[in-house]
Amino acid sequence: MSEERSLKQEGEFQYLEAGEGPVLILLHGLFGALSNFSPLFDHFSKRYRVVVPMLPLYTMPMLSTNVENLARFLDRFIKHKGFGQVNLIGNSLGGHVALVYCSKHPEQVRSLVLTGSSGLYENAFGGGFPRREDKEFIRKKVAVTFFDPKHATDELVDECFETVNDKAKLIRILSLAKSAIRHNMATEIPKLKMPVLLIWGRQDTITPPHVAEEFHTLIPHSELHWIDQCGHAAMMEHPEQFNTILETWLAKTLV
Repeated sequence: MSEERSLKQEGEFQYLEAGEGPVLILLHGLFGALSNFSPLFDHFSKRYRVVVPMLPLYTMPMLSTNVENLARFLDRFIKHKGFGQVNLIGNSLGGHVALVYCSKHPEQVRSLVLTGSSGLYENAFGGGFPRREDKEFIRKKVAVTFFDPKHATDELVDECFETVNDKAKLIRILSLAKSAIRHNMATEIPKLKMPVLLIWGRQDTITPPHVAEEFHTLIPHSELHWIDQCGHAAMMEHPEQFNTILETWLAKTLV
């Protein structure tokens, strides 16, 4: 999945799109490149219309860089595309954006899938990146995302290193991380009416298993599936297992 080749640009929106059928919108996290969703995108675009918008993490005005404004951006994107009901799939911060959108526009959402989502609790970066010039320090930070550190590839580490050493980007990342912690969804979540699938890594240290269990308890029509030997980005670390769980659930949910 080449981002450069297939990224569409329309006004303020950049996105990938492929396939026909019910609309699946994939929402990436704070350090989420669109390539994180490659196996999912390739697999599901055979049967669904799969769309991956680039969230404007680094381009919103500094003072309005928060979860609520990302949800407003998603609303503008869905309206721009003229979609009817959509199916949202969010990882990490992307899950949080999906939750805010669902609470404000429930009529637009057919189903919701959360994996390693913030919205209740996440083990964020603490005070930021005290040693951001140290690439090995950044490598360790990236490796924490996964159960198996081999997934912290040089490409991923370089991308993260470049991002946190860009002052404007770093300020926005910390602003978004703080906004995610402030914007707790515990009171809104029980009002969700759409079916919700939770796919969680058993060894997720950023949004640990108790977070998944709390989501499951609070969300009325939810189903929780665990993936073992898996950290915070299940769709990257165990794509086949992730896709199987999602495919089975969508087949029975979207009838």
